[in-house]
Amino acid sequence: MGFKCGIVGLPNIGKSTLFNAMTQTVSAESANYMFSTVQPNIGDVAVPDARLDKLAVIAKSAKIVPTRITFVDIAGLVRGASKGEGLGNQFLANIRESDAIVHVLRCFEGGDVTHVEERIDPVSDAEIVDTELMLADLESLERRITPLEKRAKTGDKEAAALYGLMMKALDLLREGKPARQAVLTPEEFEPYRQLGLLTQKPVLYVCNVDESSAANGNVQSERVTAMAKTQGAGAVAISARIEEELTQLPPGDRNEYLEGLGLAEPGLNRLIRAGYDLLGLITFFTAGPKEARAWTVEKGARAPRAASVIHSDFEKGFIRAETIAYDDYVAFNGEAGAREAGKFRLEGKEYVVRDGDVLHFRFNV
Repeated sequence: MGFKCGIVGLPNIGKSTLFNAMTQTVSAESANYMFSTVQPNIGDVAVPDARLDKLAVIAKSAKIVPTRITFVDIAGLVRGASKGEGLGNQFLANIRESDAIVHVLRCFEGGDVTHVEERIDPVSDAEIVDTELMLADLESLERRITPLEKRAKTGDKEAAALYGLMMKALDLLREGKPARQAVLTPEEFEPYRQLGLLTQKPVLYVCNVDESSAANGNVQSERVTAMAKTQGAGAVAISARIEEELTQLPPGDRNEYLEGLGLAEPGLNRLIRAGYDLLGLITFFTAGPKEARAWTVEKGARAPRAASVIHSDFEKGFIRAETIAYDDYVAFNGEAGAREAGKFRLEGKEYVVRDGDVLHFRFNV
């Protein structure tokens, strides 16, 4: 199953540098001029998970297959994008196709890179992008709401329910708040998502800091973190320049380089995990002699849904899920040991998959 995070932000704040480092490619042109990214660059990124390596050792797996997320480097946005300024229409269309938004903000002073607003203020930068997205959502909803209201007044129950959802979003947007802050019942989540609102998508703010601030952030990244908390969004501080330099080093030299900077791991590992969490996803595993593999499923998914991630036939003919918790699999050195210790379980259709479960599905088609 594919999940796509759109990398957005003003021009010249480090989006393409970050994308290049994340995907360890040079496919995204990084340059000091407006709209160096015109067509979106797309890259699949492995989600780092040390658990998978441990499972592979225990299961003596010939191959390791991590789960992945797609990142899209989208053209820089400017004021007026909601009205088509710059590459606004294209920018908004690319975001609409993404499951979540990774919003990169410049949190470093100096350098030879020109800031489009001629000042360093990441909170104001965020407000520019957020405002354009809210304006685009407002225009979209106001265009749709009038004919829907007429249908609702005729007694059309479906139209009335959809009208109520649209009004929830409109009320927030008119107050200058993103649509994702709406209070919804469980039954409303899916129809609300289908409204296709840009500001309904979850957001992770990425603070692009200088090298000296990579370990602990700085004043600017602290401001962004505080702003993110008020919005229910996430925030992480990394140095795109460090991440880019890491990709140019031999693998054996990278840990020493990170230690010298006071970093325990690449910032991109934290960013990717945060993006994975942002989408409300968990990982389950399959492990055997052929391969150890990580799979992605939504939090709260039941066993048949998890089975469908591997193959749709598994869900149709689902019988049982052979289940071992990750900690038990490791503690008892694999499936045989877990069975002997009574940690092997057979779960049915109502079982809610837990992060780290090692599963084998029984099915009949």
